[in-house]
Amino acid sequence: MLEIDGGAKSGSGTILRLSIALAAILNEELHVYNIRKKRSPSGLRPQHLEAVLTAAKLCNAEVKGAKVGSEEIWFKPNEISGGEVSAEIGTAGSIPMLLMTVLPICAYAKKDVNLRVSKGGTDVQKAPTINYLRYVFLPTLEKMGLKTSLTIHAFGYYPIGMGDVSIKIQPCKGFKPLRIDEFGELKEIHGLSVCTFLKERKVAERQAKAANDYLKLHGYKANIDILYDTSNPLQKGSSLVLWASTDKGVLLGSDAIGELRKPSEVVGREAAENLVKELNAKVTVDTHLADMLIPYIGLANGSSTYLTRSITDHLDTNIWLTEKILNVKFHIEKKNGLYRVIKE
Repeated sequence: MLEIDGGAKSGSGTILRLSIALAAILNEELHVYNIRKKRSPSGLRPQHLEAVLTAAKLCNAEVKGAKVGSEEIWFKPNEISGGEVSAEIGTAGSIPMLLMTVLPICAYAKKDVNLRVSKGGTDVQKAPTINYLRYVFLPTLEKMGLKTSLTIHAFGYYPIGMGDVSIKIQPCKGFKPLRIDEFGELKEIHGLSVCTFLKERKVAERQAKAANDYLKLHGYKANIDILYDTSNPLQKGSSLVLWASTDKGVLLGSDAIGELRKPSEVVGREAAENLVKELNAKVTVDTHLADMLIPYIGLANGSSTYLTRSITDHLDTNIWLTEKILNVKFHIEKKNGLYRVIKE
């Protein structure tokens, strides 16, 4: 049985999500304790609980301790079947974080997975936006062999949520290694600025303009599409995602979300500032993608490598946990102010 201390390293929900995914793939029993010990409140929140239960549906797992507030669970997986699966968070908990829990599992399913996640948040704090997944994370996974198709039925924001997303995943039975160790030349920058029921205030336009104004100050220009959304009449909100590509296959992303009393111009500038940091550093993955990719390159056959700006808590935690569960080895080298992450 895999014994994992959920209070180690970052002490966040990342440890639970990643442990569940890898245990399901390995078909090994798992015991996680001290779940989210360094977060307040600790224990399972609704989004973590639904992620565990969705993973259990995919691999017909037996689960004990799965309730809101629980700091300890037991997870006994079986064969990963695939097929039609649904999940319902019931709060503004992050839909992208739930998807990130189950995507590795779906890669090893017997048949295609059609997953629908409803009543959650697509664009919320401390999580990637749904469009970051669509335009940065999922295209990168496709390079590693995992083909997906994502549909957003409704955007969901804090505090009500009510977002609705479906995704189709074609199993690939394993991942290709990822080697992107050269930035190359910038080709283009794109973006998508979204607002839900805020058209009268031109929120999406203002976010896009602020982003492009900042990018131009630093010698860049983006083609940012505007989406005035009406999918969720219960919850107004907004977000902006930017992504840049180079001739060496690099794909860098940045996003930001709107909040009450947060001007649209601040949202746009925030996303642009973060992308400029990545572009100026000439990294090959952005700081968020750097930690999200760890389990996939851990599972891949062969050596992988990429360059990132910093070693975040999530990156450090994901490397520690992936090494522990998969018995693989990562190295980090500092070179010209950047960090080269290498999996042997």
